[in-house]
Amino acid sequence: MIERLYIHNFRCLENFELSLAGTSSALLIGKNGAGKSTISFALAILQGVARGTNRVGQLINPRDFSRGKTDTPMRFEIDVRLRGHLYQYRLALDYPVSFKELRVRSEVLLVDGEPMYSRDLAQVSLTRRATEPAAAFRVDWHLIALPIIQEQSEDDPFFVFKRWLAHSLILAPIPSQISGESSGETFEPDRAVSNLGEWFAGLLAHSPAAYATIDKYLKEVIPDFSDIKNPLVGGERRSLRVQFRTENTSLPVQFSALSDGEKCTFICALVLAANTAYGPLFCFWDEPDSHLSISEVGHFTTALRRAFESGGQILMTTHNAETIRRFSDENTHLLFRRDHLDPTRVRRIDSLDHTDNLVEALIRGDVEP
Repeated sequence: MIERLYIHNFRCLENFELSLAGTSSALLIGKNGAGKSTISFALAILQGVARGTNRVGQLINPRDFSRGKTDTPMRFEIDVRLRGHLYQYRLALDYPVSFKELRVRSEVLLVDGEPMYSRDLAQVSLTRRATEPAAAFRVDWHLIALPIIQEQSEDDPFFVFKRWLAHSLILAPIPSQISGESSGETFEPDRAVSNLGEWFAGLLAHSPAAYATIDKYLKEVIPDFSDIKNPLVGGERRSLRVQFRTENTSLPVQFSALSDGEKCTFICALVLAANTAYGPLFCFWDEPDSHLSISEVGHFTTALRRAFESGGQILMTTHNAETIRRFSDENTHLLFRRDHLDPTRVRRIDSLDHTDNLVEALIRGDVEP
């Protein structure tokens, strides 16, 4: 999964590097404004490229440059280990004075150190692959090349990398926007998970056995949960309905009527099922515990961490003491800034000087970067 993430000149992230090599789960903590959510926005940009959005202006705004420093390129770098090979994608963007939107300055995808393609401004150069000769072509400055390069097969490095990145989960659910209504299928939930119905339908269409994972988890955390159905309600539209059952009574409930915390519990079940059905996946979940009660946080966090131990990788953010207690110092990263003019810095907790209980030290403000 992700071994290294580097971001430069994007919002509060300048020369920012996060190392995740060898970790199946990691936690980001820090004060509000430290940059935790900004990391997810950067990952969402890369995800958007893999999902087919190649016009830079649809992904990034000139206001995203750190403190308006448009004279310095914005850079995104991600190192990922997939199928035993190291994939390294590099994207640099700039904003010349005479331009109305950002352009691509350079771009490259390497596998085990060998370039699959490279790009300098408008010129794209493809490395020789299999029986095909090397090739070169020009592309609009404002278009990213990665989405438009044709894959030869499902074993093609371009296919492997783009599918992994497209299927990655960058989540910051807004429960009020999740109705459970759908008119299609997808493997690609949006950031707010407003298309949860489509994700549920796509997951079960691809792997009906995934329902067993969903059912098992929900019955562990919601004792009266019986089942969940996705019936047609008109034309091609479907609507999720949850059945609760006690010894003598059953109660059908529209998904939209569930509480915010219950909706997040269902999202967790889909994450677990997706990682098994079409993973291993990378998942970034921004404050997954924000709608949960104190008694629910521990099981929720532990279930996610355990699910990714056998494959995939999950990165979470939190302000919750119970979640912090479920992680050790070596996979907890503290993000910090002195003020809004200071860029985000990151230190792994086990590299900091604190000898007391981490949660108590954080409460007192005794953890010094």
